[in-house]
Amino acid sequence: MTSFTVIGHTACTDASFPLDDLPGKGGRMDLLCRAVASSLFLSHGIREDTTCDIMLLGQPHPGRIIRFDGSALRSLSPDERNIASSIKRALAIPAGKTFREAGPGLLTRKGTLADQLSEKHYAVLDESGVDIRKVATEELPDAFLLSDNRNFSDDEMELIRDIPKYSLGPAIVHADHAIVLILNEIDRRRSGWI
Repeated sequence: MTSFTVIGHTACTDASFPLDDLPGKGGRMDLLCRAVASSLFLSHGIREDTTCDIMLLGQPHPGRIIRFDGSALRSLSPDERNIASSIKRALAIPAGKTFREAGPGLLTRKGTLADQLSEKHYAVLDESGVDIRKVATEELPDAFLLSDNRNFSDDEMELIRDIPKYSLGPAIVHADHAIVLILNEIDRRRSGWI
């Protein structure tokens, strides 16, 4: 199982955000929707061995995590509006410290980055990290941490200080593109192409 956690530093945590203004009033929710789509969708199907957690840190209730579980998802399309509707549905239900189902393959809870990091062995995608193609397959973790269009905060940097950092190449790419590149690398390795 491959997992992604994407931090949305300004992503709205109120289910009333408008679907027609995901970048503005949604707090760059568009970026998180693209990350979800990139992590889960194939040309003609869903990656059933992948989860994507989005961590919403915007107002009014920072610290909401929404999980999209490819093994159980139903009725999700890869477009931003459809994914944002699922996020709204998850935000509309009360959440505690444990995941609660908001629909098939759609779960939500309250949580922090420290909570996430304690649950899996993560690597951070960072342009100054080790080239991922130089990392042995058995050393690749099953979970990857990415940020939205903002750099990790000082507090986040402190939490991830000792976590392995990998680079995907010489160019800095968007989080959703980074997810595609990671999955391509994993697919190539699992299929024996490299």
